[in-house]
Amino acid sequence: MKTVGDARPLSTPRLQKQAWVWLRLLHSGEVKPWDAQAFQRWLAASPAHQAAFTEAKLRWQVLEQASTGLARAPAGSAVIAARHPRRRAFLGAAMGVAAVAGVAVVYPPAGLWPAPDEWGADDRTATGEQRTLALEGRVSVTLNTRTTIRRQADGIDLLSGEVAVDLPDERRPFIVAAGAGRSQGASGHFEVRHLAQRVCVSCIDGSVRVAHPGGTRLLQARQQVVYDARSIGASVAIEPANVSAWRGGELVFRQALLADVLDEIDRYRPGRIVLMNAAARTRPVSGTFFIASLDEAITQLQHTFDLRARALPGGVLILS
Repeated sequence: MKTVGDARPLSTPRLQKQAWVWLRLLHSGEVKPWDAQAFQRWLAASPAHQAAFTEAKLRWQVLEQASTGLARAPAGSAVIAARHPRRRAFLGAAMGVAAVAGVAVVYPPAGLWPAPDEWGADDRTATGEQRTLALEGRVSVTLNTRTTIRRQADGIDLLSGEVAVDLPDERRPFIVAAGAGRSQGASGHFEVRHLAQRVCVSCIDGSVRVAHPGGTRLLQARQQVVYDARSIGASVAIEPANVSAWRGGELVFRQALLADVLDEIDRYRPGRIVLMNAAARTRPVSGTFFIASLDEAITQLQHTFDLRARALPGGVLILS
């Protein structure tokens, strides 16, 4: 499957799509500082990126002029269709409302209120935000999207989300408590991910001691362990560059389930993706996607797996 991050040179149409993604974001009025930094990196990647963005701006101006003319048209020229919708249309709308309501119950609107177990948090990131904190002297902790932490004297409590910890050499241990376990490192780099009642600890380099009621694991570089409230698994080998790709603005998947890929993409965008095609949930996905253009990634997955997309209010996207 072709992806945004393939090693092959990007074709002009694909660059144009990425340029449109950036242009829509820049005109949305919701640009955050980290969005602006990511855009500057994308723009500086090559002259082809700059050319694609310049062309997109010209097309945007043409569309703006056309829309302005349409807005000035007499009100009587508007055609109001389906003033009395048929039963079929009504049922379709009702199903859409039900889908939105169901998603809202399970996934309350992000940012309106914290979950009960996140009350008292010291730091949190918004959807799509990444932030680096300097803690305990020279310790660097990078918070990924939708991450909530509480600071402690000897480290942090990771209430939800994902963090990367960069430790200087020869210092006292730094602890990340998440769920039922505690991960302790004294030097090197490690990452902890706490989502859906499961915790994943990855040792990028150095070593990390993971303590859990079900046992203790001493992770060396390029190793990972997963635990939940009841048990802790065995350590497994990982490719650090793939695990840490999010810090460079990418998501890397290797034979991941489509359902898991969509769940991961969901963390970086507002709204919710609902996959209603049961047969497609376990289809394998391998590829690399830019976080800045995940709408394109969704479109690629939709076409690759022959899914139908339906957008609903509240940013909900139904794939069936």
